[in-house]
Amino acid sequence: MSCERQGHPDLPYNCAFEALAKKLHIKTYGCQMNAYDSARMADLLAGIGYVAVEQAEDADLIILNTCHIREKAAEKVYSELGRLRHLKQRPASDGGPVLLAVAGCVAQAEGAELISRAPFVDVVVGPQSYQHLPELVARVHRATGSVLETEFPAEAKFDSLPDASVEPGACTAFLTVQEGCDRFCTFCVVPYTRGAEYSRPVAEVMKEARRYVACGVREITLLGQNVNSYHGQAPDGREWRLSRLIRALAEIDELERIRYLTSHPSDHDDDLISAHGDVPQLMPYLHLPVQAGSDRILRAMNRRHCANDYRRLIDRLRAARPDIALSSDFIVGFPGERDDDFSETMRLVRDVGFAQAYSFKFSARPGTPAADLPDVPKHVKDERLACLQQLLDQQQIAFNQACIGRELPILLDRAGRKPGQLVGRSPYMQAVHLDAAPALLGSVTLARIIGASANSLSGAPASGGGA
Repeated sequence: MSCERQGHPDLPYNCAFEALAKKLHIKTYGCQMNAYDSARMADLLAGIGYVAVEQAEDADLIILNTCHIREKAAEKVYSELGRLRHLKQRPASDGGPVLLAVAGCVAQAEGAELISRAPFVDVVVGPQSYQHLPELVARVHRATGSVLETEFPAEAKFDSLPDASVEPGACTAFLTVQEGCDRFCTFCVVPYTRGAEYSRPVAEVMKEARRYVACGVREITLLGQNVNSYHGQAPDGREWRLSRLIRALAEIDELERIRYLTSHPSDHDDDLISAHGDVPQLMPYLHLPVQAGSDRILRAMNRRHCANDYRRLIDRLRAARPDIALSSDFIVGFPGERDDDFSETMRLVRDVGFAQAYSFKFSARPGTPAADLPDVPKHVKDERLACLQQLLDQQQIAFNQACIGRELPILLDRAGRKPGQLVGRSPYMQAVHLDAAPALLGSVTLARIIGASANSLSGAPASGGGA
């Protein structure tokens, strides 16, 4: 089995430019699912002769795969488009004009406005339509003007995608198993940009996972906007939840690690909790966003759980897997948040204790219910964010320092900056720097942790060797 990028043999058209070697550059913003989508776009476009390059200036086609979760993320896209605009006038001696495409959630949410603000963009395509990219590129070559496709297609996009490729030497991979969300949190654009929940069939997921492992992947992260709501159809017609899928994946020889993200607290069922204690391949690290610690704010966010629901869930997870490490997301300054609401968030953080967490100031997203609510003053949001982040940083440093002296299995996935150094991930998603032979790249090695900083660990080979 070849693990190089494969072309698509069944494209329903034939373009003269297919015979020419063309270069593709994709810049990815936002979440891990966007990273997965970018890789699949490259697979698709390989079928019409595009080869990936590192530098945008070397490309014939540039795709910005965008995120719309916060206002700053969207504005970065417009800034980047302004920087790239000059490439539209590139002379023929340097390869001629570049095609510019915007994909992802900004494309979905702001399609017509995007073309109005940046009329030099050639293709605008939403995250549920990128399977049509080869045809959209062909349409640009046949005519002038921008091509916009942001409708939610009736067919599942995965049915139209070629087999996923694996970068040579990669030992980790993302695998999308679920998309969209039916929760409609009042601050979130995902239901509007990614659509309703969709779970890929079990056979399709298992096939892709086996392909990854055959190409040398040792860790797979299952992705979904609300991944623990997964309910894929099995070959016998029954419905599998995420826990059953994880248990099946754990039976694949040489798949040593399984992770999943992102989860909603209300969808964490009993069997998924049990899987954390039953499945050794399921890593003891869970990203489980709570967003706030105030029940009043959680109701305003339409989160459908209260703070004590979250505490009880964490207690059950720790009972199933005592060494589990937790990560979360927090929004400060949600409309209507008072000092006592923020104090409840701080109390929840102290009660739970997080190995890592992400905190953000509320950013109104057009079209969401929260966008129409009165905003909290900026200086109040700034003060609260600084206070919360200081506590989260203290917890992360304390967790890292508590690892000193422990022996942990490290999946070494890349070369370090120093000669003779490799870098990998602990079971708890910490970066670990280790002096190790290049031959160990791609393997799980037992390391004794000898140092810790805010963002990484340093280790030394343990006496037990490999793991």
